[in-house]
Amino acid sequence: MSDRQTQILEAAIRVIAQDGVRGLRIEKLAAEAGVSTALIYYHFKDRAGVLHSALGFINDQAQRYTDDAFAHTNPRAALEQMLLLEIQNVPDVRNNSIAWGELRASAVFSDDLREQLRATTQAWVDEAATLIDRARAAGLTVRDVDPTAAAERLTALVEGLSERWLSGSISLERARELLSGAVVAELGRS
Repeated sequence: MSDRQTQILEAAIRVIAQDGVRGLRIEKLAAEAGVSTALIYYHFKDRAGVLHSALGFINDQAQRYTDDAFAHTNPRAALEQMLLLEIQNVPDVRNNSIAWGELRASAVFSDDLREQLRATTQAWVDEAATLIDRARAAGLTVRDVDPTAAAERLTALVEGLSERWLSGSISLERARELLSGAVVAELGRS
């Protein structure tokens, strides 16, 4: 991906986070990115192309900031860190989380977006399930839990807690505390 495409997608995430998917207009995006509308059409074809690329970009960014979790040799600690890194008061993470929620809400009305979100969500669930399975194999879980079901519950909880925190319904500290407690509830105390 070129620097210019990255610049446009970063701007798209900011616009979606601020104005929602419906507020994403090519003209507004061009102004936010500091480029011409023609350049956006050149790189992304149309608004739908921008949305699809933005979703992929959000996923790639999330992958970069959660990759640090995989440095842990303890898969249970890696799982908890991977999930907690999705709820942090850092501009990129906040914008990603807000834009992700906006795109997820818009997918209700868009079959194209729905399929891409399903695939992206499944990849995240699969990563979490792999860590849960590794933790189980290493004897780091008290319960014999279905890794995929536990991963689905935990990743869904991250989305809900993130939404509550970002909307001001709960504090960041409370969201992170509840998430850590959910890992214990799912896997038992190690």
